[in-house]
Amino acid sequence: MAVHVGELIVGRYELEELVGEGGMSSVYRAYDTVLDRRVAIKVLHEHFSRDPEYVERFRREARAIARLAHPNIVTVIDRGEWEGRQFIVFEHVAGENLKHVIAREGALPVERALALACQIARALAFAHRLGIVHRDVKPHNVLVDGGGTAKVTDFGIARALDADDGLTATGTVLGTGQYLSPEQANGERGDERSDQYSLGVVTYELLTGEVPYSGENLMAVAMQHVRDPVPSVRARRPEIPERVDAVVARAMAKRPEDRFDSMDALAAALEACHDEAVEDDVRAHDEDTGIIQSRQGADPAAPTQAVARPSPRRREQPTRSRRSGLRVAGVLLLAAVILVGNLLVLEIVFEDGLPGLGGESELAPVRLQALADFDPQGDGTEHPESVSAATDRDSATYWTTEEYRSFDKSGVGLLLDAGSRTGLSRVVVVTDTPGFRATILGGSTRRDFVDVSEEQQVRRRTAFDVDTRGEPFRYYVVWITDPNGVAHVNEVRAFVSQ
Repeated sequence: MAVHVGELIVGRYELEELVGEGGMSSVYRAYDTVLDRRVAIKVLHEHFSRDPEYVERFRREARAIARLAHPNIVTVIDRGEWEGRQFIVFEHVAGENLKHVIAREGALPVERALALACQIARALAFAHRLGIVHRDVKPHNVLVDGGGTAKVTDFGIARALDADDGLTATGTVLGTGQYLSPEQANGERGDERSDQYSLGVVTYELLTGEVPYSGENLMAVAMQHVRDPVPSVRARRPEIPERVDAVVARAMAKRPEDRFDSMDALAAALEACHDEAVEDDVRAHDEDTGIIQSRQGADPAAPTQAVARPSPRRREQPTRSRRSGLRVAGVLLLAAVILVGNLLVLEIVFEDGLPGLGGESELAPVRLQALADFDPQGDGTEHPESVSAATDRDSATYWTTEEYRSFDKSGVGLLLDAGSRTGLSRVVVVTDTPGFRATILGGSTRRDFVDVSEEQQVRRRTAFDVDTRGEPFRYYVVWITDPNGVAHVNEVRAFVSQ
């Protein structure tokens, strides 16, 4: 029997809208009346539901992908049968698929394109470690939620078997024409390396706004994947770094053995490219804003003099008088340094070339993981659902505070894990809501912290000079002392002196 919008599946899922349809299944947005939430339901078409082979495949693959608990994979919630029809229930992702994003925006900024590619790669690497291969990686099968997080879906459950959606020589759908690996185009069954190739094509499209191969029909495109050289990303977009071009080219190598050893290796290569893109963006921002450090009338060989810091102490309710006193002391000490050394400081504040630290070349990055929101003086929670966005290497996503009309506590923050006890030298905060004030705290536990930086007003990219006084800490907090209404933390990066 046909399934219609408005029907109640197994007495629980009310179908609200048909959102997609393929040769083997239909996808509906639905309302879970038991748990009071939106879900997505994929229903196998009636004639396939009568075929024991298709039904068993549907069940087996549903069980397999139900194990894929990963932030960049759409979660399977339920599976069942209703009036002879097989169905699978997924989490509902409020957003759009990546193909729509590309169609609307064209070539994405390099940093954003690589961030999305990294998220997809991490999702696929996780699936591969569990023995699950996607075999149809394409932007249509990547959903992007309102916070900019990519979620891979459709792990080969029910693939449309028609000229517009796949190519087969054996009766098994092998992938989608424009994203098809050469071995799949030759009728072979795709494996982990085939997913690499398809992700390479997706990354190419994210960076250029176009697929690498196009033709009048599916067969023509498939033959280009098999025979034609891999086109250069830089030929379409010259500002793309050579390293990025090389990674895409290797992922799209015609022979599977010439690609990366694993999806984990491809993910690592993409992340390295993303980190370089972030660094380039920071340097470009420095040049655009004209921030410089000038020393006139001083001995060029004289060592850089650092401003002394107070010893760290247990975090107490901060007062304006203490902050003001520290600022006054800092100003007086800086004035003394200027007089003694005959230095003229025109402007010294930003990510590169901080006093006593030098440029990025003298620092090594440390990967931080956002663990939790930190609101000890409030109700104990501050948007925990968006915490991971602060360290996902995608500056388009963010963790946010509540929106405050008045702020009557000493602060609210974001708890970060350095992975081990580490004496950080610098923390860089990126935000799309500049104007709030913040400082950095450090601690050996997740409850007890000390000040390790001065308080600053946060601009779009702000570097905090961190001084742990020789004591390495595992945990750090971006402690927002005045959210200025609402504060977003889009990305946090950390460095240690080499």
